[in-house]
Amino acid sequence: MIQIIPFTAQHVKEVGALIVGIQRDEFEIAITLEDQPDLEDIPGFYQQGEGNFWVALAEGKVVGTVALLDLGNHQGALRKMFVHAGYRGPGHGVSARLLETLLDWSRVRGVKEVYLGTTEKFRAAHRFYERNGFQLVPADELPPRFLKMVVDTRFYRLAL
Repeated sequence: MIQIIPFTAQHVKEVGALIVGIQRDEFEIAITLEDQPDLEDIPGFYQQGEGNFWVALAEGKVVGTVALLDLGNHQGALRKMFVHAGYRGPGHGVSARLLETLLDWSRVRGVKEVYLGTTEKFRAAHRFYERNGFQLVPADELPPRFLKMVVDTRFYRLAL
């Protein structure tokens, strides 16, 4: 059974290993944990204001992550959505449940728009976001506080 719960300090090592493992090993993105200081201080970076960070657990192990970064002005950025390859797809529903958790949280807290950035390599993610109502937006239409990652080349917006 999959549980979706807010991040706690006990998950820090597993979260880093999952995310960097997918980025480097699966998608060959030259990035390290040190390149992502947000992962070294998840509470200080994500669990502020209207933001939060969730983990998907299978038998107590982290198999998925998603975060909402509070951008102010009733806007948020979906960040760090990663799911272990063995838990992807509709059979497990991990991605859908992570996204649903983030969007429910956002609506309750008055977030009106959720933005995200992704890379060209994450084609399955593009289809997933588009199926869930996200629309492509040009980079120059992103909110001023949106943090563009060097590897991000596609940007999406969902109005809530």
